Amino acid sequence: MWILVVEDERKVAAFIRKGLEEESYTVDVACTGPDGECLAQANPYDLVVLDLMLPGKDGIEVCRSLRERGSTVPILMLTARDTVEDKIEGLESGADDYLVKPFAFEEFLARVRALLRRGPARDAVPLTVADLRLDRSTRTARRGDLEISLTNREFALLEFFMRRKGQVLSRAVIAEHVWGINFDSESNVIDVTVCHLRGKVDRGASFSLIRTIRGAGYMLCEREDR
Repeated sequence: MWILVVEDERKVAAFIRKGLEEESYTVDVACTGPDGECLAQANPYDLVVLDLMLPGKDGIEVCRSLRERGSTVPILMLTARDTVEDKIEGLESGADDYLVKPFAFEEFLARVRALLRRGPARDAVPLTVADLRLDRSTRTARRGDLEISLTNREFALLEFFMRRKGQVLSRAVIAEHVWGINFDSESNVIDVTVCHLRGKVDRGASFSLIRTIRGAGYMLCEREDR
C-alpha cells in the first residue's frame, strides 16, 4: 500500500512516516499544500493523510481540489481543531475521516486500515431504490429526472443507505461503516449530514425515502407508506 502524508510539522511527519513504514506501508511526504496536491494528482496513492493547516494551500482547499478533479482516493484529515463546525467543514470538503491532534498512533493506524479496507468505489453496477439511482462508476446520483449534487461524504452515506434499504441503521452502525471505526457516534455530525442528504434526495419528490426512526436511527425506505 502506498500512502501520501501531507504534513508541514517535520517531527509529526517523521513520526507518522516511521510508524507506517514499520507496518510495511510505502510512504511519501510533502510539506506544503501545493506539493501534496501535485503528488496526489500524479500518483495512484491508496490513501492520503492530509493536515489541515498547511503553507501555500490549506488542507480544505487541497481536498476540494482533488475531489473536483475526480479523485476518489481515501483522505484522512489531521487537525488540532476539534469543534463540530470544523469537523463538518473537513468532511464536507471531501475527506473520508477526521482525526484530531494529538492522537495515539494506535488510533491513527486503525483509521488508516479502515480507510484502506474501504478503498475507492470501483463497482460499476448502479444502485437503485424506487426512483433513486446511484452510479458509482461516474459518482453521480439522480432522483427521477433530477441530478443530485453530493459531497464525497454524502455520496458514501447514500451508498451505505441504499445497500441496506429497508433496514434501521443506528448512529453507531453508520459511524463505523461511513466515518470509520473510531468516530464518535454521539457527535451530531451524523445527524447534520443525514439532514443535508435528505434535503437533497427528497426535495421536490412525491414521497420521502430517508426516514428518521425515533430512538433507533435512520432508514432508507423502498416505497411510500400507504
